[in-house]
Amino acid sequence: MADVEVRALSPEEMRTHRSEKWHDSPADVLPLPVAEMDFEIAQPIRDLLTEMVARSDLGYLGSIPELGISFAKFAKSRWQWSIDPQQIHTVTDVGVGVVEVLRLFTKPGDKVLLSSPIYHNFYTWIKETGVEKVDVPFLQNENGWHIDFEGIEKAYKSGIKVHLLCSPHNPIGRVYLKEELVQIAQLAHEHGVIVISDEIHAPLTFAESTFIPFLTLGPVAQEVGVTITAASKAWNIAGLKCAIIVTQSEAMDKKLSALPPATHYRASLLGAFATATAFADCEPWLDAVLKKLDGNRQFLKKLLSQKLPTVGYRIPECSYLAWIDLSSLNLGENPTKIFLEKGKVAFNAGQTFGPQSSQFTRLNFATSQDVLSEAVNRMMQAL
Repeated sequence: MADVEVRALSPEEMRTHRSEKWHDSPADVLPLPVAEMDFEIAQPIRDLLTEMVARSDLGYLGSIPELGISFAKFAKSRWQWSIDPQQIHTVTDVGVGVVEVLRLFTKPGDKVLLSSPIYHNFYTWIKETGVEKVDVPFLQNENGWHIDFEGIEKAYKSGIKVHLLCSPHNPIGRVYLKEELVQIAQLAHEHGVIVISDEIHAPLTFAESTFIPFLTLGPVAQEVGVTITAASKAWNIAGLKCAIIVTQSEAMDKKLSALPPATHYRASLLGAFATATAFADCEPWLDAVLKKLDGNRQFLKKLLSQKLPTVGYRIPECSYLAWIDLSSLNLGENPTKIFLEKGKVAFNAGQTFGPQSSQFTRLNFATSQDVLSEAVNRMMQAL
């Protein structure tokens, strides 16, 4: 895989797909909300799945040491992160992983901290586990989004049990600085808070930024931290259902031994082996995707500057999700609804990420530049 080419599928090809993004969208709507890519998947993953189906190898998932070994190898190569493969646990997906770890460390009514705007399923996971949400929103100024450490420390002192961290951040596209993560780890250690770090977007960090895995920050972070991640976003295999939970201290790993055994076995056989293949053999494909996404994030900036110059868009440091400020357009309480009704283009409504984000929308730019051009044209038509 020396020279990998990643092809963006056309809307006509995507309409044949059975996944939610295109299958559940009306034929006249251009859908750019769901966080999956309109790209062909990596050839080693395609070959693996084809072989397994051809051999009718579709049974239950058993032990899979290949998964821990491959992720440890990838983490070392990508982030200089040394992991014990024995401390990597399989789970159905990141959401299930967060819910199961929350159940280990909390009981209904306990306080769990997050910082909005944040991926909307964080609210779903909190509701599912019956814990109490404590929101310390990000602060925003002309230089971007900033962590409210004063608010976080105040919340920790109030009796927080768990801090749910989205790193890198969805939807604001921010990669945390090392000193910020160190401060979170130290505060958590001081106040007896567990940090669950959702790092699913980490492999999609762009070259100008440096992703820091939470558990690389030393003994303090390893004592309080649990990482949950997956290959699903970076290699576009969410439908295969597999994620991993990672610890880096014997004490924390021992606590995770209380996870229900079914947490492992409810992951998919295809997903687990595809995930192992992604981490082991598909870095060249990932690098090619990042190059394509880099071009798209810059192209979107150019489009918006030319056609909707008052709209706010800060180029994200990771992944393929643009967080766009529409407040200058004066489109009412839910601008995304206007674009859908009048422009037939679908985005994520900002209010689903946090109560203060109604004038924002999230746009998925992991598609062709033709589709992005059409999306911005439809936005203009809606005005």
